[in-house]
Amino acid sequence: MISVFGRWYRRKFSDPDAAMLLILILITTAALLLWGELIMPVLVAAIVAYLLDWPVTHLVRFGVSRAIACGIVLMGFITLVIFMLIGLVPIVTRQSINLIQETPLIWQKAQDWILTLPEKYPDYVQVYQIHQMMEGLNDKLVGVGETLISASFSNIANVAALLVYAVLVPLMVFFMLKDKMYFLESISNLLPKERRLITQVGHEMNSQIANYIRGKVIEIVIVSLVSCVTFAFMDLRYAILLGVLVGISVLIPYIGAAVVTIPVAIVALFQWGLTPDFWYLFIAYSIIQALDGNLLVPLLFSEAVSLHPLYIIIAVLVFGGLWGFWGVFFAIPLATLVKAVITAWSSNPEGLTVAESK
Repeated sequence: MISVFGRWYRRKFSDPDAAMLLILILITTAALLLWGELIMPVLVAAIVAYLLDWPVTHLVRFGVSRAIACGIVLMGFITLVIFMLIGLVPIVTRQSINLIQETPLIWQKAQDWILTLPEKYPDYVQVYQIHQMMEGLNDKLVGVGETLISASFSNIANVAALLVYAVLVPLMVFFMLKDKMYFLESISNLLPKERRLITQVGHEMNSQIANYIRGKVIEIVIVSLVSCVTFAFMDLRYAILLGVLVGISVLIPYIGAAVVTIPVAIVALFQWGLTPDFWYLFIAYSIIQALDGNLLVPLLFSEAVSLHPLYIIIAVLVFGGLWGFWGVFFAIPLATLVKAVITAWSSNPEGLTVAESK
């Protein structure tokens, strides 16, 4: 057993390139785990820079200087974000408050319906079982409410930090876009000379992450817009709030769509009951999810579709547990990175040659 492991180790890590790639991955992972919160504004700025690099590059091709192109694109992006905050956030906030205020009424109607189950199905459901279940649910709901209230008060302290980030992040984005080649050369100088595999994996992941960020933003906008229009057309209450939630749910592959179905179904049931209107909405919602998964995602993320759904779900759980929201957001490119590293090691002829020579 030890000899088998020794042969595997020599085959994979006798090449200095493979060893340097492993060391770089370990150092990067440790830095994110230790100082992830401190460097979060830098990571956010890098993500926005990835998103805006494409329009900047195209403006430069038309003869615009890179500094001016960066300024134009960044100002346009900031203007768009401000318009979204002014137009969308108040509506979503108002609908969220209304939904929270109506939650006790929704829960009361749900309890009334649950209490009818022993009469309808006496052979399967007993009254004491219903009471035990509702007592447990009430305790959990109280706990969730207390958690939300405490979280809302704790987030007040983060307002000052958000204001600072609102100034620092755009500045960092501008310099990342303007001096892109300078930063790339600086990073290149920090890397070791034995970096064939690092360069191979880096080039592959650079294009994939850029395409992933742009594609994910496009997917969120399209799914949110279509969901909001569909819900509003069908006169569903809280249409904008639920539509935005459906759009945001695409950040979490598979799991997000399943979770966001619950509030959509609850609101529709509370509004219409098990009437034809409810089923029409459910059919329309299912069509939106089917088109997103079978048409939009393959068009935007052709590389990610090659990953097995089980691997994507595992990546969401693992990276989400490590890095929270950003781990979930980058679950697919991180899983693709793992696949690229494994592929690079598996197709490492130099490491195999060194091992065999020994």
